[in-house]
Amino acid sequence: MGKTVVAFAPGRVELLGNHTDYNEGLALAAAIHLGVTVHAEKIEAGVIEVSSETNGRAACAPLKNLQRLDAEPWANYPVGVVRILREAGFEIGGLRLRVSSNLPPGSGLSSSAAFEVATAVAALELFDLNIEPMTLAQLCQRAENDFVGVRCGLLDQASSVFGKEDEVILLDFRAITARTVPLAHDVALLLVDSGAPHQLTGGEYNERRSQCQAAASALGVKALRDVSSRAILAASLDPLIRDRALHITGENERVLAGVGALESGQMQKFGELMFQSHQSSSRNFANSTSFLDALVEIASATQGVLGARLTGGGFGGATIWLVEKDKVEQILTRVSEAYRQRTGATCTALVTKASLGARLVRRNSD
Repeated sequence: MGKTVVAFAPGRVELLGNHTDYNEGLALAAAIHLGVTVHAEKIEAGVIEVSSETNGRAACAPLKNLQRLDAEPWANYPVGVVRILREAGFEIGGLRLRVSSNLPPGSGLSSSAAFEVATAVAALELFDLNIEPMTLAQLCQRAENDFVGVRCGLLDQASSVFGKEDEVILLDFRAITARTVPLAHDVALLLVDSGAPHQLTGGEYNERRSQCQAAASALGVKALRDVSSRAILAASLDPLIRDRALHITGENERVLAGVGALESGQMQKFGELMFQSHQSSSRNFANSTSFLDALVEIASATQGVLGARLTGGGFGGATIWLVEKDKVEQILTRVSEAYRQRTGATCTALVTKASLGARLVRRNSD
């Protein structure tokens, strides 16, 4: 048997800064305790073999000609990563990958980025290659953009790479930097999944991206990072384009206010910013759903909840709640019943915390 390693990369929650990444903006995110595990083995054959314990499927792609696997689209994430790494000059040979995930599928916690990052960490280790963490995140993003075909920004991959225990990651997508800010010890993060899966390969994501670019062009700037909400309100823009732009500039402003709140331990203030962020997603960016809105409304009426918003791309998926740690149990008992009464649907809630980023779990043992 060849050399083997096991790598793990976490999913993420975005706490503030929604769709800001491809607008060269700012975001606050945290890696969570759930993620994707990749068992990787070096093999002599010139192929990438991938099998998934999660969906019970397998795929194989020749190294000489790594193309999209239309019959097994889930396998495009690791295959794309290997192709992009090889194109970037990293000599990666034959690999056998076994993948498993404990991230709830379709919840918008970025399982695709975790899959990409875990693949890259494992492959680089097996072939004794070194890479800067941010470059790793960028190459994984490129795999998703150019190979899988989703025009995602860098948020998901960078969050998976830079996660730190009990710390929130401040990402600047213009400077391409990451630094962490401590999260108060008396709060917890509650993931409440709406039960309506999110689907980002649909056209809405790419449409929002185009609308943001249209706003920047109309304002004569490189990206929406270069303007304030005040400037947008003063400009004469198409009303829809103005709303989209206001969401992005408002999010950048909320992230800066959020960093200040975290640094001074004002969790109540941080929570208010989360509620405002969700309102903007719902009203200005139209990437919320009635189910996500219902969860955030329930959160705002529940004692011990400081803030809540959708997390990730939107259009379904999960909400993230900032809650007082000592009230978690009573919050959990109320949520699902309130949600069922309001929507007739079932939500699932789980407690998570800001956790460590991508890492090797084992070397050279099965």
